[in-house]
Amino acid sequence: MAERLKAPPAAGVPILQIAGLNVFYGRSHALQGVDLTLQHGVLSVVGRNGMGKTTMCKAIMGLVPISSGSIRLFGEEIAGRSPAEVARLGIGYVPQGRRLWRSLTVDEHLRLMQRGTRGAWTVERIYDAFPRLAERRSNGGAQLSGGEQQMLAISRALLLNPRLLVMDEPTEGLAPVIVAHVEEMLVRLADQGDVSILVIEQNIGVATQMSDPVAIMVNGRINRVIASATLAGDRDLQQRLLGVGRHGHDETDGTPEPATGAAPRAEAAAPTGPIRVYNANPVIPTRWSQPVPAARIEAQARTISRPALATVDGRPAEVRPLAAAAAAAEPYVIVAGTLDTKGDELRFIRDLIQAEGLRTRLVDLSTSGRSAGGDVTPQEVALAHPRGSAGIASGDRGTAVAAMTEAFKAWLPRQEGVAGIISAGGSGATALATPAMQALPVGLPKLMISTMAAGDVRAYVGASDITMMPAVTDVQGLNRVSRLVLGNGARALAAMAKARLADLRREAAPRGPAAAARNPDKPLVGLTMFGVTTPCVQQVSKLIEAEWEPLVFHATGTGGRAMEKLVDSGLLGAVIDLSTTEVCDMMMGGILPATEDRFGAVIRTRIPYVGSVGALDMVNFAAPDTVPERYRTRTLYPHNPQITLMRTTAEENARMGRWIGGRLNEMEGPVRFLIPERGVSALDAPGQPFHDPAADAALFQALAETVRPGPNRQLIRLPLHINDPAFAQAVVQHFRALHQSRRRERPGQRQATP
Repeated sequence: MAERLKAPPAAGVPILQIAGLNVFYGRSHALQGVDLTLQHGVLSVVGRNGMGKTTMCKAIMGLVPISSGSIRLFGEEIAGRSPAEVARLGIGYVPQGRRLWRSLTVDEHLRLMQRGTRGAWTVERIYDAFPRLAERRSNGGAQLSGGEQQMLAISRALLLNPRLLVMDEPTEGLAPVIVAHVEEMLVRLADQGDVSILVIEQNIGVATQMSDPVAIMVNGRINRVIASATLAGDRDLQQRLLGVGRHGHDETDGTPEPATGAAPRAEAAAPTGPIRVYNANPVIPTRWSQPVPAARIEAQARTISRPALATVDGRPAEVRPLAAAAAAAEPYVIVAGTLDTKGDELRFIRDLIQAEGLRTRLVDLSTSGRSAGGDVTPQEVALAHPRGSAGIASGDRGTAVAAMTEAFKAWLPRQEGVAGIISAGGSGATALATPAMQALPVGLPKLMISTMAAGDVRAYVGASDITMMPAVTDVQGLNRVSRLVLGNGARALAAMAKARLADLRREAAPRGPAAAARNPDKPLVGLTMFGVTTPCVQQVSKLIEAEWEPLVFHATGTGGRAMEKLVDSGLLGAVIDLSTTEVCDMMMGGILPATEDRFGAVIRTRIPYVGSVGALDMVNFAAPDTVPERYRTRTLYPHNPQITLMRTTAEENARMGRWIGGRLNEMEGPVRFLIPERGVSALDAPGQPFHDPAADAALFQALAETVRPGPNRQLIRLPLHINDPAFAQAVVQHFRALHQSRRRERPGQRQATP
């Protein structure tokens, strides 16, 4: 009985070497002197149906008798051995069609294969590598989707701990989104380095992404080994060699090229940079296939954003994102959306932006699994998802949209050279695109043409500067009205992008002493303001404007988040957070709430922080009839017909004081928190509707009991009202003291500037 090869192969010995292999089925000569070498890593073999690819796999595995020739695994001859012996020698086989047991569960499949074997691959490692299988461990083979079945077939082979994995048509019959997931899985598997892979594949995109070069099989022979980029980008070559249209063997010279050659023919020099990947075989071809229209091939082409991660000789490939390559030439505008349903509209927008002289990149966010001809495919975006494309390949529309939203949010900020982004669609497309827009820096043009733009857009805009433009009609087809609206949006985005690029070029240009004197760089400081704390914030801004450039944020929930986003991005050098009222709405259910991450940016960055309790006496609701029933007996004040204010109680103030105090304790940078003992807002003063010294005292006492004072963190109580000029002067005095001490501690560093 054959034993598994234990000693490592000698240096330079190929993993798999096939020479002069001939196989007959009766009088039919299926394999005609096949020569093929897999030195290391991954090798893809492509060819149309009936060319002998599956027969070659079966010959390797000992499933069909060979007439003549040699098959060597790590230099040892395996031709003529039984399938069991071949498997024990270290070859795992994933057959075409997957061939699972319908009655066995996922876990039973895996436990059965692991029995009696030892090695790096265990059932536990399989579940770690393929979380989807862990979720489906109790499902039977007949209860799995096509992608899940392929994961299980691959896992079953891996549990034999092979050193070579032979895979016959691993993406056959799978939806495009699932194909991308399987492709990602195989690339990751090869990247781990403990197994090499021979892939038989019809999908040109998968084959060229998996390995470089690619072997092409024609009429039972390896016709040539060719650079992946050359094959992917040449649809005419695909039609000639892979047999669509006239028979492939009629259009080649019939002379196979050496399979071991590292270089393809002279005319097959691989292009450099991003390339278009064409699939001249959108349907698996037969001997009677007709030529596929060029327009269809062009529409379904995609742009490779990363080269193959595994190569035939084991050399690691450079990973270069598509956007980085584009940025190397010049900036571009992203036009993003669901091309399967909004393709005409998004291409209309793209064409108008290009007419304004800007480059564009069309990003497809479709979740239907259909290829819609974007510059960046859904599969490429999906790979940015923390769990890969598994969620997008789930088959459930809601799950797929949520997963694509998360993937696009992760993918977009990684792109370089983006001059702006625009999207268009209904509620689904708006919810899909805007979270990624929110992740981009403030100032980068972002425009969403949406049917939701006429309503409450807080969930879509968040703390960012997204421009929401009403679509007027539904984004469904091009007509006289939609052309006007989409055209205005496209031209507006183009104008914003060009203006921003011009500003960036001016900033990058050298400036003389005179220009520098006219435009001195001042550090930025963020201030929070509410209507009832406006006098205080205006006085503070005026007192510091000679040294600092104040940015005032309206404390409406999104205002605080916007300020903290700039803190996280490094644009703000300090914060004067006088109006912390958003905490009221967060804790009491108002309409202008902060998030649980309020103060988080200051905690993370440790920048100087001066804060206060501005407007913590009020919770915001909309019109009076929107106030919750439980609050109807409370002290209410109609600020205007759309806003109703509710006075906070002593118990609520004590809760807020403890929560804010806890957040202040997490700040490791310099902190000064000032308490105006005579009132926290314009409505909290003698004779005003919210004047309640007992409620204020509960707030101040909770802060005093919670905050841990020290040299870097101080709670300062002042017998002043928040809008008294003396309180503003005290704020500025402490702010300057913090800034000066910070500068003495870090003399070599400048404050953050935009």
